Amino acid sequence: MLNQYPLWKYLLIVVVVLVGGLYAMPNLYGEDPAVQISAVRETDMGSFAQKRVEDTLKGANLSYRSLIMDDKGILVRFDNTETQLKAKDLLHSALGNGYTVALNLATATPKWLIDLGALPMYLGLDLRGGVHFLMEVDVDSAVKKADERYISDYRVLLREAKVRYRGLERVVGGKGGVELSFASADDRAKARSLISRDNPTLEMSEDEVNGNFILVTSLSEKDKYEVRKLALKQNITTLRNRVNELGVAEPVIQQQGENRIVVQLPGVQDTARAKIILGATATLEFRLVDEQNNVLDAMAGRVPVGSKLYDQRGGDKVLLKNRVMLTGDYIIDAASGIDQQSGGPAVYITLDGKGARIFSKVTGENVKKLMAVVFIESKSDIRMIDGKRVIQKRQVEEVINVARIQEQLSKRFQITGLDSTAESRDLALLLRAGALAAPIDIVEERTIGPSLGQDNIDQGVLSVIVGFVVVLAFMLFWYRGFGFYANIALGMNLILIVAVLSMLQATLTLPGIAGIVLTIGMAVDANVLIFERIREELRLGNSPQASISAGYDKAFSTIADANITTLIAAVILFGFGTGPIKGFAITLSIGIVTSMFTAIMGTRALANLIYGKRKRIAKLSI
Repeated sequence: MLNQYPLWKYLLIVVVVLVGGLYAMPNLYGEDPAVQISAVRETDMGSFAQKRVEDTLKGANLSYRSLIMDDKGILVRFDNTETQLKAKDLLHSALGNGYTVALNLATATPKWLIDLGALPMYLGLDLRGGVHFLMEVDVDSAVKKADERYISDYRVLLREAKVRYRGLERVVGGKGGVELSFASADDRAKARSLISRDNPTLEMSEDEVNGNFILVTSLSEKDKYEVRKLALKQNITTLRNRVNELGVAEPVIQQQGENRIVVQLPGVQDTARAKIILGATATLEFRLVDEQNNVLDAMAGRVPVGSKLYDQRGGDKVLLKNRVMLTGDYIIDAASGIDQQSGGPAVYITLDGKGARIFSKVTGENVKKLMAVVFIESKSDIRMIDGKRVIQKRQVEEVINVARIQEQLSKRFQITGLDSTAESRDLALLLRAGALAAPIDIVEERTIGPSLGQDNIDQGVLSVIVGFVVVLAFMLFWYRGFGFYANIALGMNLILIVAVLSMLQATLTLPGIAGIVLTIGMAVDANVLIFERIREELRLGNSPQASISAGYDKAFSTIADANITTLIAAVILFGFGTGPIKGFAITLSIGIVTSMFTAIMGTRALANLIYGKRKRIAKLSI
């Protein structure tokens, strides 16, 4: 019979609409301004920290909506951003450097929806704002690193050329550079010739002090500028890699001035971890343990020449040789995992070709000796001194693992001794994303509002609502009963678009809203083609049942052609576009697919349900 759907089609439509409504529901609950607290060491987070947070907030008469402790740390929700900002500053001072305190916008979605995997879609910076970090790059340290690299290169160069030198050190203050001292003018001349041959752009000066023949090499001002510029660019690239690893949608990472970087992260749920990852300058060094000398003597102040005393994780001390076997600069990949022997967390390291050759050589020469992995991290403490914000830097060096070299190591190996799987994941992320060329300090952190202003956004949303209502009114007036079916399908279409965006955890931006509006127009256009075809069939004298069937069947090819060509254009926009263009393409693509379902299958199901079982129909409400 004409205009009859089997039961499974009705059930399919009901299931799709119910699932769509369920996964679109989280977007109704909004977000709460919150402060997220996490320990620098995961093992430090406990009931003591929770009680301290509660006491601090109560002592300052700051009311909060809820305080929850989970695997990410402590999340405190507030009623407004003013209280949130006051609490953040207060908790940062109260908890000290052992904890990271970060601003957050926490979803207010009920737990039962979250357990079902129903999460709200991300909103772009132009719609909801986000977390804003202003970072200052210590570009001068990049020049210092360049001098330190020259010191290492000079040692190898002079040793291979058999040129003896008395001293080799970095010049502190002034123009900086490297100072070499020799016993004779001939040795100095030979060294100058060798160095200038490999580094023709270096500036050189000579002097004679207390019988030492001095040679000072330094970068020119032009070279220093290039080093600083390159360090800033490399930091931007590294930060972008780290943000991509965090899975943040449509971040903003751009240069501001000569030594600052702006990072804006929309839709970040774990801002504390983001803050740690962005600001970390972690790297690794592999050194041999000094097994010939006594650690107790070194702890008493008698540190042997060529060795250095380090703190080992757990509180013990260990004596390591100054010579670095390998640094983290040669790491090209790192992945967290579980050590098969101990069952503890581990990081699996992959070196580049040069690093593999170096590591293979040094480990082959030192089989059965103890090797230590030194974790080096630069940290910054912000203090108020005489009413001024002062950044005090410190470097933390900690031995995280000591193991005996059982065999020659090469390109792939693992390190253990980490506190938790979370630490292994973060360390792997930092090593994989690349090291920062220069330390960075977060000098400003805040939540930002939408870029176009809340009033403009409210007007934009209002215009969408007004346009939507006008379309509904027009369809109801012009096509009557069938217009009512089209309006129901249009509402279903919007719900499904929001549901798919939420399920994919895509980011909705203003251009994305434009894509949704265009989709609404296309969905209505499909129904207009169908309904006009039904009217045409009725004017030709066909029966109402035959007109409904012909209207849907004959208009389908035209609707399909129009939607497929638009979908191809949307895919091309997504493939070649960036930022806002991709946001437009995503919502347009999703809208095309959902509108084909609702505008054709949805409205026909309603028409079949109303008219399908009626043998005699005097007139259609169209």
